[in-house]
Amino acid sequence: MSPVLVSPALEAARGAMQQSGVDALWISQPANIRYLSGFSSPEDAKLLLTPDAAILYTDSRYALQAAQEVKVEIHIARSPATLEHAAEWVQGLKVGFEAEHLTVAGLDDLKQYWQAELVPLRRPIETLRLVKSDAEIAMIRRAQAIADAAYAEVLPQIRAGARETDLSLALELAMRRLGADGPSFETIVASGERGALPHGRASDKLLVAGELVTLDFGALIGGYHSDMTRTVPVGEVSAELRRLYMAVLDAEDQAIAAVGPGVRTADLDALARGVLAGHDLAEHFTHSLGHGVGLDIHEGPGLRAASDEVLRPGMVITIEPGVYLEGVGGVRIEDLLLITESGHEVLSQSSRARL
Repeated sequence: MSPVLVSPALEAARGAMQQSGVDALWISQPANIRYLSGFSSPEDAKLLLTPDAAILYTDSRYALQAAQEVKVEIHIARSPATLEHAAEWVQGLKVGFEAEHLTVAGLDDLKQYWQAELVPLRRPIETLRLVKSDAEIAMIRRAQAIADAAYAEVLPQIRAGARETDLSLALELAMRRLGADGPSFETIVASGERGALPHGRASDKLLVAGELVTLDFGALIGGYHSDMTRTVPVGEVSAELRRLYMAVLDAEDQAIAAVGPGVRTADLDALARGVLAGHDLAEHFTHSLGHGVGLDIHEGPGLRAASDEVLRPGMVITIEPGVYLEGVGGVRIEDLLLITESGHEVLSQSSRARL
């Protein structure tokens, strides 16, 4: 057997395992598998972690790839052979599994092949991923730089007569040409009344003078994401649209200014809502203020009213207030921030329109 990889991530996972009162962890969430093993096709893998071993399970399609990328023990097999092999390692142990990811069918399979006590755990690895390493921050920083450069290329194309789907494609092509592995998620382009759709996918609609258009996009590098939103005027816009835009910009500016270590994420959410309330728009802010970004485009910490999380240096978050009015349109402005020892750094460098 290959030597067990001793890495900060694996050691931290073993610490979480002990704190949860289990003897082993069965990891099925793809981002967590990549985080612990480095394997770039984690959707087709599982990971077993014990005090003495870390074993990546994948099939023969990935034998060479896994050998090149992964420094933990690798076992090439398809289920049920995978579970039969793992059964030898978990015999008589208390094994934690990811309750929010493992399917009912997957749990039934474990019960069938293992003589072990199975314990559901909620987000045992995601908690470790909240604070990014220097290497992770470098990946996210690079992804955001690519997104910024792509936006600069596409910005001149945002004009009356442009098609939403063409702008989406142009952004994604530019990001790939600049070195991205792909987009972080399906690019959002929503103009005019469609701007009232917070996750409005690009359509065949043509941009019309006097509208606002919202573009939400990001680049993917080495499994790590970036995330940014800009709302752009198509020519001159009405006083009402200008009011909506400046209100959201005010909320984002004040929320960003308050970001730093030790700050409760719920307080940031409340701050932004209070600013929008001062503009009589709080009821039209229908989502949380932001979220963490890393191996998942949406991960912890959550910037929402119900959160009890506190910002720590090394976290990467979004600040993205928005307002959405049916029949009128919408505005969202989103920036990507790194929490530092003394405050924060705004990673997204694309200029924001000031109407």
